Amino acid sequence: MTWHTLERRELAQALTDAGPDAPTLCEGWQARHLAAHVVLREGSLVVPVGLAVPPLAGRAEQAIEDLAQAGLSEGGFRDLVARVAAEPPAWHPMTWAGDAANLVEFFVHTEDVRRGAGTGEDRALEPEREQALWSQLLRAARLTYRKVAAGVVLVRPDGVRRVVKRPARGFGTVVVRGSVADLLLHGFGRGAATRVTVEGAASDVDAVREALPFR
Repeated sequence: MTWHTLERRELAQALTDAGPDAPTLCEGWQARHLAAHVVLREGSLVVPVGLAVPPLAGRAEQAIEDLAQAGLSEGGFRDLVARVAAEPPAWHPMTWAGDAANLVEFFVHTEDVRRGAGTGEDRALEPEREQALWSQLLRAARLTYRKVAAGVVLVRPDGVRRVVKRPARGFGTVVVRGSVADLLLHGFGRGAATRVTVEGAASDVDAVREALPFR
């Protein structure tokens, strides 16, 4: 079993446990909206195109809202979660992309549901899955930290550290510490729901907080 397949199952379970109206870390979305987003990401061009082309974002949002309405009832939400849990057809590009396109997507959305509903504890992750997430985090770091003026060094609890961003002129470097899960969520804009710590000069810490808020 691939890691993204396991994450898909855990996302479906988190949605089931939370229920259709549970809050999520995605502003304005309840669990049913997040489920609709995942379904449309794999079954329609509207959402992927809306994410890539800002003028079409409104159409994507409306498509998500329309499908989320189907999840208002207990049976409708159960059917929507079943669609989240179902693997896309073998010919679908999301299937070809495997962990590269889906592991972080499903992991972050699982945490959007869990932590949005108030569950703040990290899940127990196999070392291999944690390493896969760490690798994906490092690959995405140039994009996720692009708006941070300060330099950034990520440090895991086991002491492993990586420089992921060089400072802009006039700025120093900060150290961001946390579990792999929390570091990943912070990088993807969910820092307020994590326990990351940011160490450095006050102005550099503020530069991180401005781009990627945290507690």
